[in-house]
Amino acid sequence: MTIRFYKYQGTGNDFVMVDDRVQQFDASNHQLVRRLCDRRLGIGADGLILLRQHVDFDFEMVYFNADGYLGSMCGNGGRCTVAFAHHLRVIENETRFIAADGAHEAHIEADGTVNLRMQDVLGQQEVGEDGVFLNTGSPHIVRFLDPSRLTELNVVNEGRAIRYNERFRERGTNVNFAEIPPTPDLPWQVRTYERGVEDETLSCGTGVTAVALAASRRGAISPVHLRTPGGDLRVSFEAQPDGSFTNIYLNGPAVRVFEGSIAV
Repeated sequence: MTIRFYKYQGTGNDFVMVDDRVQQFDASNHQLVRRLCDRRLGIGADGLILLRQHVDFDFEMVYFNADGYLGSMCGNGGRCTVAFAHHLRVIENETRFIAADGAHEAHIEADGTVNLRMQDVLGQQEVGEDGVFLNTGSPHIVRFLDPSRLTELNVVNEGRAIRYNERFRERGTNVNFAEIPPTPDLPWQVRTYERGVEDETLSCGTGVTAVALAASRRGAISPVHLRTPGGDLRVSFEAQPDGSFTNIYLNGPAVRVFEGSIAV
């Protein structure tokens, strides 16, 4: 069997994209997904995304983590899927699609960046000794660090220790470390340990969204400029009196890297 694929990246967060509108891809084959995402034995990616038809939306985004199993919402993956749908001429510059956490809207701007509407985050953020927890389509904990500490941080060791600690246990969480900028005009620096990848990734869309919302407790004003190892993203939102957030948008690049076929 030969699979036609496309490789996309959004600020270094990379994905194997498959046009599965005829639904030939075996979504239950976890070993196959894991192999395709393997950086030595396969194509190499942080995750795999199927673009499928849906009766009520422009398309459906089906996201798998690099471990081969279905994941929750992926913000950078969502932006890349929008760009992929545009490349396939499934959409023009605006779309409404369905993902693991529900319906999303997005539009492609004149410079090619993709502006993706995230789900509203309702209720108060959970604040604990290990950081601020909230769900932005995927569960995230945000730990803020003083300036200059982020560069030297061992994100894998620190993130892995928090990912299944006593607070989260078997449900697990993604872990974000954010550096408080010394002046308001500088971006918030972010590094993320992603569950399912079980490693640091160059960027995480739902992660920077979580950081931006949590940073509003520390004076950050929408839109928030964030810098990951893979590039810059922008998050805009409206903070509500009850601690909820609405009209959340994640904006950044979504780039087609290459395409090809692989025998499996």
